[in-house]
Amino acid sequence: MRADRLVATLLLMQARGRVTAKEVAAEFETSIATARRDLEALSAAGIPVYPQVGRGGGWQLLGGARTDLSGLTSAEARALFLLVGPAASLVPEAKSAIRKLVHALPDSFRRDAEAAAEAVVLDPARWGRPHRAQPPLVTELQAAVIQRRKVRLSYRGWDRDPVERLCDPWGLVEKNEVWYLLGGVDGAQRTFRIERIIWAVVTKDPADRPDDFDLAEAWDTVVRDVNQQRESASTIVVTNTAILPFLREQFGELAVEDTAIDDHRARVRISAPAEIMLARGLAGWGEYIDVLEPASVRSELMRLGAALVERNGP
Repeated sequence: MRADRLVATLLLMQARGRVTAKEVAAEFETSIATARRDLEALSAAGIPVYPQVGRGGGWQLLGGARTDLSGLTSAEARALFLLVGPAASLVPEAKSAIRKLVHALPDSFRRDAEAAAEAVVLDPARWGRPHRAQPPLVTELQAAVIQRRKVRLSYRGWDRDPVERLCDPWGLVEKNEVWYLLGGVDGAQRTFRIERIIWAVVTKDPADRPDDFDLAEAWDTVVRDVNQQRESASTIVVTNTAILPFLREQFGELAVEDTAIDDHRARVRISAPAEIMLARGLAGWGEYIDVLEPASVRSELMRLGAALVERNGP
């Protein structure tokens, strides 16, 4: 978790006085780019972390090194606990860690730090939908990433039979309550949806990880590729502007582009991976939508309508 790593980075700086991004990356087994972003995040949060340029330079806390948290000012303590506090609402271990860090502060700062840590709560569940439990394999795969051990797994894609893979685990990503494993298979990057992993065994073999691998950058690439796939099919419709929020909720914010016609109507381009998905998604809004193009989407809507009448009509 990044919040844990930020706190650990701060404590490392207080213990050593001055560190380089390369040293931080080696200490926490991240890329140099990730370590540099962590240091910049601490600085952006109001903690006096500054880079020193030139030979013998690096990053250090203004005012020198400390071996505990007592070197923080009141404002710095608030900034730190505002940054890491929300994690406590999701991870019990984070709550315990924050409690210990609070006790390491001077008495005069403790109340503000506790208030900052409790100022934000994250509720990942969406309205009307239950919260998805974290897949049991997440903890085991996290350990494999940290310990750099190869993982043998059985994976079932949504449209194919299970296959076995020997994977070098590089990192985990949680997006909208869905967990993904990014790793290498035969030297190529692969993305696995963890809930589709049937079983996984952490081996004793060391995993290979590219020296320049950056998890955040790799995930950005995955997201771009998925968004391109989501635009494989599109349709142009005219609809009442009142249902635009519902269309965005259904198809995704980036998949709906609208241009106003007047105060009540809009011309809308909607994208999806396939035309059948467009037709099925639009079928429930039939009385509010006129499909302009392509004709194949109109034909599919007509087929769906006829099927509904045949199955449910008098």
